[in-house]
Amino acid sequence: MDVSTWNVAGEDMCPHRLVLEHVTSRWGVLVLLALEERSYRFSELRRHIGRVSEKMLAQTLQTLERDGLVHRDAKPVIPPRVDYSLTELGCEAAAQVRALSAWTDRRMDDVQKARRAYDEARS
Repeated sequence: MDVSTWNVAGEDMCPHRLVLEHVTSRWGVLVLLALEERSYRFSELRRHIGRVSEKMLAQTLQTLERDGLVHRDAKPVIPPRVDYSLTELGCEAAAQVRALSAWTDRRMDDVQKARRAYDEARS
């Protein structure tokens, strides 16, 4: 999709852009990368990701579940057990996020060099 066709006005955002925002959000990226490894219970996932509030993690999981990327498996046991995993669509999205993450790892020195040059030019 051509970026010039995206409507950025609030609720009128293009659905493509909304999905992209969900997948590339701060917590969306970390959830996808974690669930790419294996399924997690909520509390395990929260500990694995770190520094995410229960509320933000719950919202992120619900959003990704609504988009068809995450599967929520609630088991009828006492105490309740809920496991989260990636759907086939979620695995595809996670692979794309993983590629971006790998690129960031490979090119971080260049990014830091560009930042230093930018900051020096501004001071």
